[in-house]
Amino acid sequence: MRKPLITCLLGLFCLLFWTGCKQDNEKFISEGSIEYSASVVDSTNSMASMAPSKMVIKFKNNKSAVEMSAGMGLFNTSFISNPETKTLLQLVKLLNKKFWVAEDESQIKKEIEDYKIEIKPTTETKMIAGYKCKKSIVHYIDGESPDFVIYYTNELNIQNPNFANPFHTVDGVLMEYQMKKFGLEMKFVAKKVTKEAVEDATFEVPDDYKKITPKEMNELFGSLE
Repeated sequence: MRKPLITCLLGLFCLLFWTGCKQDNEKFISEGSIEYSASVVDSTNSMASMAPSKMVIKFKNNKSAVEMSAGMGLFNTSFISNPETKTLLQLVKLLNKKFWVAEDESQIKKEIEDYKIEIKPTTETKMIAGYKCKKSIVHYIDGESPDFVIYYTNELNIQNPNFANPFHTVDGVLMEYQMKKFGLEMKFVAKKVTKEAVEDATFEVPDDYKKITPKEMNELFGSLE
């Protein structure tokens, strides 16, 4: 009687183990999208009315494309990052005008250095969009802005996801965080992760976009204030 019982228990254990691995593999994806809610940290900012309420990140082969829009689609911006080539592209569509700008590794590093932040890990975790996330506290060294928290997960199969942002030392996909760009600070919280096919064209610049310099892009956003 003992042998059939042991065999049955081993079979049950293997079934549970295989099911657990299958569930993990379904979450540990390398291609798909993450949808975030987006909100302005300071509603009195002159550009608050231009801020989006949603952000979507599409990812594939460790590349990512961040897409945001505001004003009923009249203003669209996206950031395409490629950790292999160490490049960051920004695309902007304003009414019928379309521009893009490229940053190489040295330009990315210089922009990151301007943030002057310290990231302090904690032992706390929480679930966001079905993923277990670790908590860290971000402190501005100059003290001009209050501390805030970020949460990130290691349960998505994306390598070096933060090479082009101020959280480049964080080894995980950001699921809740704040980011300041062109004088506007926003908070993003992941709401849904979807496994889906992403076209290669998502990470390419369309032919109808005009290339401009980083200085011209800054001037463009400055004119919106």
